[in-house]
Amino acid sequence: MSAGDAALHAAKISAGIPRDDNGPVFREPWEAQAFAMTLALHERGLFSWPEWSEALGLAIKRAQDAGDPDTGETYYHHWLAALEWLVTDKGATNHQTLHRYRDAWDHAADRTPHGQPIALRPDDFAK
Repeated sequence: MSAGDAALHAAKISAGIPRDDNGPVFREPWEAQAFAMTLALHERGLFSWPEWSEALGLAIKRAQDAGDPDTGETYYHHWLAALEWLVTDKGATNHQTLHRYRDAWDHAADRTPHGQPIALRPDDFAK
């Protein structure tokens, strides 16, 4: 299956995914990156599509139960939550590593001038 076919398949089986006639659409670059990571991890056999659908559905339900207005603007936040849960559940990483990279990314973003690409450096991981 080509990357384009995989993207269309993922869009079809993920209810509520923002899309147009050509496939998924993204509001921010990180949304496309989270989508691409999900496809890549599925292609590598980390999880099946039914497992992905279940994880995404649970992430959306948890958010709705916590008061998410379900306007579609937070869809990829749920997508990312499901992806983080799956990669930790499958043992590909752990919560500490996810938090470490999230903190490093925040540090890198804070030091990067607006409009410039954000790049991680070793000192971004220093606490």
